[in-house]
Amino acid sequence: MKISYNWLKAYINCDKSADEVAVLLTDCGLEVESVEQFQSLKGGLQGLVIGEVITKEKHPDADKLSITTVNVGNAELLNIVCGAPNVAAGQKVIVALVGAKLYPTEGESFEIKKSKIRGAVSEGMICAEDEIGIGQSHAGIMVLDNSAIVGTSAADYFKIENDFVFEIGLTPNRADAASHIGVARDLNAVMNKQIGLTAQNELMLPSVEQFKVGAPKFGISVSVEDHSACPRYSGVSISGIQVKESPEWLKNKLKAIGLRPINNIVDATNYVLHETGQPLHAFDADKISGKQIRVKKVADKTKFVTLDGMEHELSKDDLMICDADQALCIAGVFGGMTSGVTESTKNLFLESAYFNSVSVRKSAKRHGLKTDASFRFERGTDPNITVYALKRVALLIQEIAGGEISSEIVDIYPEKIADFKINFSYKNCARVIGKTIEKTILKNILTLLGMRIEQENELELLLSVPPYKVDVQREIDVIEEVLRIYGYNDIEIPTQVNSSLSFAAKPDREKIQNTVADTLSANGFAEIMSLSLSPSVKTVDSKIFLPENNVAMLNPLSSDLDVLRQTLLYSGLEAIAYNQNRKRADVKFYEFGKSYRMTTKNESGEKFYSEKNHLCLFISGKDKAESWIEKSNSLSFYDLKSAVNAVLNRIGITHFKETALTNELFSTGLSYEVKQKKLVEFGGISKVILKKNDIKADVFYADFDWDALVKLAGNNKITFTELPKFPEVKRDLALLIDNSVTYTQLEELAFQSEKKLLKEVRLFDVYEGDKLEAGKKSYALSFLLQDDSGTLNDKQIEKIMEKLILQYKEKLGATIR
Repeated sequence: MKISYNWLKAYINCDKSADEVAVLLTDCGLEVESVEQFQSLKGGLQGLVIGEVITKEKHPDADKLSITTVNVGNAELLNIVCGAPNVAAGQKVIVALVGAKLYPTEGESFEIKKSKIRGAVSEGMICAEDEIGIGQSHAGIMVLDNSAIVGTSAADYFKIENDFVFEIGLTPNRADAASHIGVARDLNAVMNKQIGLTAQNELMLPSVEQFKVGAPKFGISVSVEDHSACPRYSGVSISGIQVKESPEWLKNKLKAIGLRPINNIVDATNYVLHETGQPLHAFDADKISGKQIRVKKVADKTKFVTLDGMEHELSKDDLMICDADQALCIAGVFGGMTSGVTESTKNLFLESAYFNSVSVRKSAKRHGLKTDASFRFERGTDPNITVYALKRVALLIQEIAGGEISSEIVDIYPEKIADFKINFSYKNCARVIGKTIEKTILKNILTLLGMRIEQENELELLLSVPPYKVDVQREIDVIEEVLRIYGYNDIEIPTQVNSSLSFAAKPDREKIQNTVADTLSANGFAEIMSLSLSPSVKTVDSKIFLPENNVAMLNPLSSDLDVLRQTLLYSGLEAIAYNQNRKRADVKFYEFGKSYRMTTKNESGEKFYSEKNHLCLFISGKDKAESWIEKSNSLSFYDLKSAVNAVLNRIGITHFKETALTNELFSTGLSYEVKQKKLVEFGGISKVILKKNDIKADVFYADFDWDALVKLAGNNKITFTELPKFPEVKRDLALLIDNSVTYTQLEELAFQSEKKLLKEVRLFDVYEGDKLEAGKKSYALSFLLQDDSGTLNDKQIEKIMEKLILQYKEKLGATIR
């Protein structure tokens, strides 16, 4: 939101610079994101003055040049070479002094320098109107009226306006500050918080006392059929106006805040909107059928063309401003084509209303329309300012467009919106803020912000808060208002801090998460954080993520973000595709996040919602950058498995059951389980899914049940043992087994056979080929044996190995090679 510095100073006494004002506004909660200088004419005609041509002589070496002496109000005359055919002694002209920068109507800017032109010294430039950007003519120099005073700056002569514009990042709760008067109210309170309320520091609002109705010529009857959507509707008629270009002062005010002037009527309504925060709308009264305005809802799917020429299909829930025959305007959002003000408009009906914020928000979103009016109505306007704003704009239109107020004000307000009544305790205020503020300062701040003190005693106040302060409805809200005006920086930091000890529940989820995150980051993974929202139309596979399990948003931001995600897979694949499309093919990502599902009981139809915490890993591309000294390899399933095992080992989970995983999601995969509780599923993503997501490279994905991991990590007890005193022994076996036998089966059977002395089993070679019979493969295993109480002898070792061989032969049909 843009706020003009000059405009603000019209309502308050302010002698502070624009930079100082920016600091004050930011400190009171209206964050100033930037301060930009505005000039009604680029360059502001700086360095240009009114001069008088004293003498003119023909240049001796150029037929089309003249040598002039010019008085610019200094002790000495300036010598200026001029090429204009109309220059003559006695003229009052615009002179650009040496060092001035000119911004012509067309072309690049340039700087005036002292120079020699064909041997003659030139100490400035006599300007044409296009050379200084105020016109198009280049037929000759600009000759001013003889009454122009020599030495006067051109900026003063042409009344060039210089201003500063604050770009304020207005938060949605601050509807009361969506105008110049609203911002001025806060600024005035900040500057005057420590003095008594006097006439010198009250807001100086424009007077509307001159408003009066002329001889009634015509009137528009008004009826409101939906008072919940339109609690207040005010209107007035003006006749005999002339639609034309706005005066310069009004155009400059609108240009400063980024608005394009249109005509004096539209500009007047925009001006009062940004002044007071009250949206207004002007109808061509002669286009209102039946001379009546009806505020109502129309039939579903009614066609309506807005001022921008776009056709919209109305909903039965859209509140419309209608005449006797048709809809004229989407209430609080956008006007219609049929009733807009044009150059031929002579009579007006002005609307100033208070619309329900929810109704306007839904209509604006439904039709994809965002206007200055809907911006304010959606957040909440002041229901008590409609008549004041109406009088203000009517007087302004009379001033710049002529005409006569030709009807009494129509004001339909059946049920007045009451102020918020709030009990405010001095003690609670001091407790929350951390400082006892003087009662006189407190009451002054509240009064400056527009709150009225209904009752008071030594302990508390009964406040009446106006409805335009939509975010102040509780005592804590009032305390926040006091604090932001008093100043966060004026609350002293205590020298002593008291705290109580608290003990985190075990297991500490945050600590475990940080530990795992550190481990992954140290191993080359980068953390990603993605939206929990996804498009409902996007599914990985209907057998895994069913559309009926989607948790739909009641008020979605868009069709692309209308459900909560059932899986974190999408976000990772989107991040991989984004990087690979930008030549960053080698990626290793991890993400902590939640998935959401909705299930329905068939017999009762009752819906159940669930959310689940996950840790997901994604890898794709090469394991390292290419190098002359070391070869890079493509990341594989086993790189992912190594990362999965590292995560589990880091939090103390070392024993788990492996199960081969086959579904539509993974081309190859494994799952780890502990006591029939699945901890993680991982593997290579199927080509079908990768193709749907425009990914050509292989992607390997792991999905941890983070809640299960945290629970297991909390159950693990750390034990300490001394380093072994006796050596370990390694023995190898080469087994010929069926292709259906997995390494997991071999490992589990080994530990079942020898639970005490067998410490580790390793697979160091796999062979499948023509030299073996069909359906067979060869596994070479290493077995590490160790006795903590003594050195193993050959007899013990041979006994263990014979038992292992016997088990492999009998239970798995293995043959020793």
